Amino acid sequence: MKKLILVAVVALLAASVPHTTAARGKKGQRYDVYLLIGQSNMAGRGRMIASDTTQILDGVWLLNDRGEIEPARSPLNRYSTIRKRLPLQQVGPGEGFSQELHRRTGRKILLVVNARGGSALEEWTKGRGNSFYEDAVRRAREAMRYGRLKVIIWHQGESNGSRSATYLDQLAGFVADLRADLGDVPFIAGEIARWNKNAEAFNGVIAGIADRIPDSDYVSSEDCTPLIDASDPHFSRDGQLLLGRRYAEKILKRVYGKTIR
Repeated sequence: MKKLILVAVVALLAASVPHTTAARGKKGQRYDVYLLIGQSNMAGRGRMIASDTTQILDGVWLLNDRGEIEPARSPLNRYSTIRKRLPLQQVGPGEGFSQELHRRTGRKILLVVNARGGSALEEWTKGRGNSFYEDAVRRAREAMRYGRLKVIIWHQGESNGSRSATYLDQLAGFVADLRADLGDVPFIAGEIARWNKNAEAFNGVIAGIADRIPDSDYVSSEDCTPLIDASDPHFSRDGQLLLGRRYAEKILKRVYGKTIR
């Protein structure tokens, strides 16, 4: 009888090991986590081509609506809790930057994309009453079960373009709240389209971000082409990919000590 009980216990333990190991292995894998937030260009408005919807981004994962991770494919803003309707979500900077980071570092990249087209900086204020800020923080924390948050990427400004004089002061408060809740990580912002009527003033402000916000940087939108024409604030697919590679360049230098090539 003792032998039978011993055999049964051993069998039970053996049966439970693969499940436990698999579960620990999944959460134990270390991913480099990136939080991508902002308005429509971050949500992605660059028109997708057929292969974008089926191609898995090599070495890149996406936090889904269940707080789990899955291989990433466009549109990356699909699981945003605050997005507009799904067909509007297209190619954004996340595709270009995550692919370049994986190619250059070999690291597993985990993206948390939670953008909202048309949103102003004021709507992202902590405790605002909507869920923009709180959802971004909650989802970033979910992703941080799988790895370490490396950088917050912020692409926003069209809705604040006419109020650029006060933008950096507001942004500094926003970044301070994010760092208090998520850790003291680099913050990188992007220029709005250079054909935008407010671009000269607004982009001039963004270019000075490092003088106002510690451990911050920005990327240029120079040579990023419009989705339709100069009346459109959105970047084309090619423009978004170029913008993404510029984010990668800044991150490679700041986080990995590498230069892009």
